[in-house]
Amino acid sequence: MLRTPGGTLRQDILEWLKDPVAHFAPQPHGDPVEDGVTADAVASRLGVPRAVAVTHLDLLADLGLLSTSGSGQHTYYRRDEVRIAEVARMFEKGW
Repeated sequence: MLRTPGGTLRQDILEWLKDPVAHFAPQPHGDPVEDGVTADAVASRLGVPRAVAVTHLDLLADLGLLSTSGSGQHTYYRRDEVRIAEVARMFEKGW
């Protein structure tokens, strides 16, 4: 699923979220490392409309690769390192 036409964008998002401080502008609310980043921040970085970013983020969250948290009207996305490690182990075993 990560290698579909939009897969490159999703791989980029996962890579950027490894170090959100280095890849995203400061946010007015929430800590990018602890809380994650907003869809607006991802959309800005990708240069796409917010709705496109949300589609990619929600797919990654549905796969369990991102966790979400809410604060007011914002949803924050961050990597789920445990789940990413589990998926990596499955592929290493030839799944």
